[in-house]
Amino acid sequence: MRYGRQRQTNPARLAELAVRHTATMSLTVSLWIAPVMGVGAQGAPTHTLMPTPTTVAWGYYDAAAAPVLHISSGDVIVVGTLLTSTPERLEAAGVKPGDVERSLRDITTTVTNKGPGGHILTGPIYVDGADSGDVLEIQIQKIDLAIPYAYNAFGVNRGFLPEDFAYSKMRIIPLDTTRLVAHFAPGIDIPLHPFFGSIGVAPPASRGRVSSAPPDIHAGNLDNKELVAGTTLYIPVHTPGALLEIGDGHAGQGNGEVDITALETSLRGRFKVTVRKDFHLAWPRAETPTHWIAMGMDKDLVQATKIAVRQAIDFLMTVQGLSHDDAYMLTSVSCDVDITELVDGNVGVHVMIPKSIFPRGAGERMIPVKR
Repeated sequence: MRYGRQRQTNPARLAELAVRHTATMSLTVSLWIAPVMGVGAQGAPTHTLMPTPTTVAWGYYDAAAAPVLHISSGDVIVVGTLLTSTPERLEAAGVKPGDVERSLRDITTTVTNKGPGGHILTGPIYVDGADSGDVLEIQIQKIDLAIPYAYNAFGVNRGFLPEDFAYSKMRIIPLDTTRLVAHFAPGIDIPLHPFFGSIGVAPPASRGRVSSAPPDIHAGNLDNKELVAGTTLYIPVHTPGALLEIGDGHAGQGNGEVDITALETSLRGRFKVTVRKDFHLAWPRAETPTHWIAMGMDKDLVQATKIAVRQAIDFLMTVQGLSHDDAYMLTSVSCDVDITELVDGNVGVHVMIPKSIFPRGAGERMIPVKR
């Protein structure tokens, strides 16, 4: 679903889709182990963190949460995540008991510290040197499928049209890792573009434990389908160590996520995490090979849109050096304002700012210009 007119396909957009759909995706045989550390191909320390009863935060972001892993700025992390469901629900929908991940059974039977949300998030990860006012840069280097199926479901009084669907339903959707499609129904195949629905940090300590459902200034459950392998997410930090959590894997999703779920699945991702002290943000921001992305979230769609548009204007002013008037005009004539999701408590809106409209080199800038 889009806010405003449908965006026209152009060469830059096609290039981004090519990056998105040719990103490496392989069926990963998951080995659920405690955090381990190695050295990556480029020499950066690499940590592996898989979901176990002692390495997840079930349903929350919290500045008081105890970290399960410490890393340094510039380190690489390989993180496994679980889909948001239970073995009982998956089996009732048709998944064979042997195809349910052992780690999901272990977590759902032993973890009692959970809620108020429902996402099983891997973390928190403490990033040494990160503190309030900094920005956490998360380069999403690779995303692999961990299981050969996804599900989509809606429930009573959930989703964007609860008045039209006063019952619950779940569909198990096979994932074809050879053709890179999801077999939704006979004759209907959906191209895979896996991404993590939730990548976030702890909110300000004054907010206490917050639900994993609504996205906000701490990012979290953004459900932004643009955040595939090869993109970068920038999140304002609100507490020492940032306390990064990752989860809510999606094999694909439409903008809006109208029935409240996407192609929900388990994923494994590789990320490079860097603390940025050279600029500051009020809201999350992202970067793709072809676009900058400004974001806004609020319970009200109009207010979320105003936040996202103002964030786009702020980017054009502070990073590209435009005047306030020119930034507003450029947003209107060259940027696309899209609905991210409509169903997470706070709705999300994002603005796609094309890099191609700027002079060579200027489109890659993130640091604010000096005046």
